Amino acid sequence: MKEQYYAMIIAPHPDDSEFAIAGTVAKWTKQDKKVIYVICTNGNKGTDDPEMTPAKLAEIRRQEELGAAKTLGVQEVIFLDHDDQSLEDTPEFRKELVKVIRTYRPELVAAPDPYRKYIWHRDHRITGQVVLDAVFPFARDRLAYPDLLEAGFQPHKVKELLFWGADKQNFYSDVSDTYDLKMAALACHKSQVSKFPKEWIEGFKFLHAQRAKGKGYELAESFYRVELPG
Repeated sequence: MKEQYYAMIIAPHPDDSEFAIAGTVAKWTKQDKKVIYVICTNGNKGTDDPEMTPAKLAEIRRQEELGAAKTLGVQEVIFLDHDDQSLEDTPEFRKELVKVIRTYRPELVAAPDPYRKYIWHRDHRITGQVVLDAVFPFARDRLAYPDLLEAGFQPHKVKELLFWGADKQNFYSDVSDTYDLKMAALACHKSQVSKFPKEWIEGFKFLHAQRAKGKGYELAESFYRVELPG
């Protein structure tokens, strides 16, 4: 059995973690808490370059994610390598996530909110829903997957869920001291962010300032937090 991790970040695509939770991740790693990334798709459709191929883009985005994770001090990155825009709420996908949860045994799991209204990438909605089900009850229940149990993957109870992109937030993380690291990690995703104008960068920081408004610190990431029963 592997050493238990503090947090597991389950993201649909390379770069989602950096946009959503990298400041908080950097804060955790600075506190010597172990963090693992699980990247569900290879991002092989995320381009408007007519000369780019899916295979080439997938490898570019894999290397970008590894660079971002290293910048943040993330100890391990797992790539599930599904095609971009292909995720579905299936028993097979749920079982993949149950297996990594039981393997690394995180106290906390973070993922995109599955219930956000209107414009939200389908891979995000599906990932959030499957994570929610994988954590509770499937990773917890001993007989949910008898073959995983027989292979040595013991049940695990996650204590806390953080959902990013939620319409409603109830948890705010002070990232004032780690925002620059977040942006350095995001800059690793050159295939996605290199064309962003200066105004976007300024607006992104303003968004984090708005999330921190009235809370006694400068910049924040925000989530919907769920505590799970013991």
